[in-house]
Amino acid sequence: MLALQVKDLSKDYGRIKALFDVSFDVEEGEIFALIGPNGAGKSTTLKIIAGLLSPTSGSVAIKGRDLRRESAEIRKMITYLPEDSGAYKNLSGMEYLRFMSALYADDRTEENSFVQKGVEICGLGARLAEKTSTYSKGMVRKLLLARTIMSDPALAILDEPTSGLDVINAMEIRKIIKRMAKDGMTVLLSSHNMLEIEFLSDRVGIINSGWLHEIGTAASLKEKYKAENLEEVFEAVVTQSEEKN
Repeated sequence: MLALQVKDLSKDYGRIKALFDVSFDVEEGEIFALIGPNGAGKSTTLKIIAGLLSPTSGSVAIKGRDLRRESAEIRKMITYLPEDSGAYKNLSGMEYLRFMSALYADDRTEENSFVQKGVEICGLGARLAEKTSTYSKGMVRKLLLARTIMSDPALAILDEPTSGLDVINAMEIRKIIKRMAKDGMTVLLSSHNMLEIEFLSDRVGIINSGWLHEIGTAASLKEKYKAENLEEVFEAVVTQSEEKN
């Protein structure tokens, strides 16, 4: 079964059209990256799939469940990490994990299981006893990633998961994402870092001006555009799409 099906998704903000008939599928256990310039429609697409925005038309299904008809059930199946997300600074790391696990767990046993998994994922050890206000940006991001995936979601939506991090912290977070996908978690990812996208993703979708122009593996897209790297592919697709408009 497909983990995610997006079909003919459109979004209007009054007279402004943000998305035009965007369609793509994501397999279970796949890391699918949606990339594009600022204002291309990436965040709008992610927020619609996460249930935070309503589409003007089109449909989203998570493991065969329609987002509009079964939104309450779907919200239990997906998690979303926005680029600008933060942790509650008055809570310790452990208190934060417990608070968030209570939102997803059906009982205390499951809640404890989620917390334990969160502890393992973030790798913060004894620092979890300290308030998150004392954490570095990298530590906060690890905690937030742990919160996002500790409940074994059917789909984890990650918007710029390593934004603003140093090389070491970014590498650690990429390894966590890669490991969790290998264990079966499905990931919808967005990032401006093309090296990160090439390392993490199984397939890539390139969006610009609300239109989804390309879908394929990094290797197939590089071959199609005779490019040495994904940055060159990105540039070529965006340039061509703007020339058509």
